[in-house]
Amino acid sequence: MAMTLRTTEAQDAAIDRLAERWHVSKTEAILRAVLEADSERRLEDDAMAAYSEVAREYRDALDRLGSV
Repeated sequence: MAMTLRTTEAQDAAIDRLAERWHVSKTEAILRAVLEADSERRLEDDAMAAYSEVAREYRDALDRLGSV
């Protein structure tokens, strides 16, 4: 799918640095950066969901430990 991306000078410079660091085109650098950011966010979301589940399951024990 084609897309036009408008960037500031600072954003364009950052894209240039990523492309140079990864030895890829600017388009590939943008795509990699998007996928990397999404992957990191998913890991954070999964970790928080797991924490919430454990916290619910062991609420009584955690409350008792907190009062020691």
